[in-house]
Order: sequence, then C-alpha cells, then structure tokens
Amino acid sequence: MKKGFLAVMILAFGFASSAQPSHEIYDALLKKHVTQAGVVDYKGFLKDTVTLNKYLEILSKNPPNEKTWSKEDQMTYWINAYNAFTIKLITNYYPVKSIKDIGSSIQIPFVNTPWDLKFITIGKEKMDLNNIEHGELRKQFDDPRIHMALVCASKSCPILLNEAYDSKRLDAQLNQQAKAFLADPFRNKISANNPQLSMLFKWYSMDFNNKGGSVREFVNRYSTIKIKPNAKISHIDYDWGLNEQ
Repeated sequence: MKKGFLAVMILAFGFASSAQPSHEIYDALLKKHVTQAGVVDYKGFLKDTVTLNKYLEILSKNPPNEKTWSKEDQMTYWINAYNAFTIKLITNYYPVKSIKDIGSSIQIPFVNTPWDLKFITIGKEKMDLNNIEHGELRKQFDDPRIHMALVCASKSCPILLNEAYDSKRLDAQLNQQAKAFLADPFRNKISANNPQLSMLFKWYSMDFNNKGGSVREFVNRYSTIKIKPNAKISHIDYDWGLNEQ
C-alpha cells in the first residue's frame, strides 16, 4: 500500500519519468487556425489561448526521455514544441508585423532577439527557441530536413504544416515539407542553370554539407527540377513579414 501511495504521489507532483505527450490538442488547433498554404490566423489562436496553454503545459511537464524515447519521438516533440512556442510568442506580443519586432521592443538584459527570450519551460529547465533549434534538434539529430519543419512565423519560412508532426509519420512529413518548400516559387526558384535558393541554405549550409553531402545534392533529392553540377547558386532575400492572414 505504501508503495502504491508513493507512486500516485510521484505522478501527481510530476516527479515520474516523463511520458510521451499527446499532440492531439495542438493538431486540432493547427487544423482550425492554419490554412493548407501555411497561413496562420493568430487572432484565432488568441481566442484559443487557454487551449494552446494547455498543450504547452503538457509539453512542459513531459520532457523527452532520451533513454526510453525513440529518435522519432524526440524529434517530433522538439519540432512541435518549437512551432507551438513560436505561435505562443507571437500571440504574447500581437499585433506585430514581424517576429523580429519583438526582439527590438522587449528590452530585456542579454536578450537581443526573440530567439534568445527564455519564456519556455521544459521540465525544470528554462529555455529559448535557440535552445530547441540549436541545442536539441541540430545538435542531437543529423537531419537537415528539420529546417523545412521549423517555422519562425515569417513569410519566407517553410509553411507551417496544418497538422501536428507525428512520430509514426515523421519521415513522410519531413519529406513532404522538403518537397513543398523547394517547389514553392516564392521561397525557392529552382532551375537547372540559375537556381535561386532560400537563405536557409546559406545560413545552415554546414548542415546540408554534413557527411559529404551538399546543398545541391539535397535540392536534387527533393526537387523535381535538378540543378546542374556547374550551375551557380544564388539566394533570395528573406521576407520576415508575419505569416498571417
């Protein structure tokens, strides 16, 4: 009896090893407030603040367990967390014309950009969006497709998928995002001889060049139009305008 009572108390106060959280709440919110083209209704998310906060609390109380969670489970958790907390950040300061406006307005010591703002709690750790992207996803997982999944609330970002990432379908979802991102002429203008790529490929070139690969090889893997070996790659200016309706 004592052991049973102790187990209940541990679960009640959140000291047990974290379980894999359900992303159903977030999935429903995305289907409700994001179009298939990735346009976001932040006013709608504001009306559903209580529901969004409930999902974020679930994430906060159930951090990934690297010993018991699969790679796909962990990646799914961090991708959904990044995108959901980005939405939360925008709604905290809405209306804004750009996520970068938040960095110039919050005036907190040692916080220069919105990605440095430690407004996220995962387990007992205070985190910012940079911690999730660079400290978790890029550091722990060798998969450049994450750059097609993380959405920083800007027009030139990959579109926000209007469903939650699912560990059972993660590979297919990441492939889908990579193909859609490269096929979108606003974000990339792929041609055999004069390709113009998103700045993401310049900023994170080391991720695409890892293991002997290259940006060119990545594009040719997921694009229907193939870049020729001698083609010179240029980059498109990034539009930081908010990806809203």
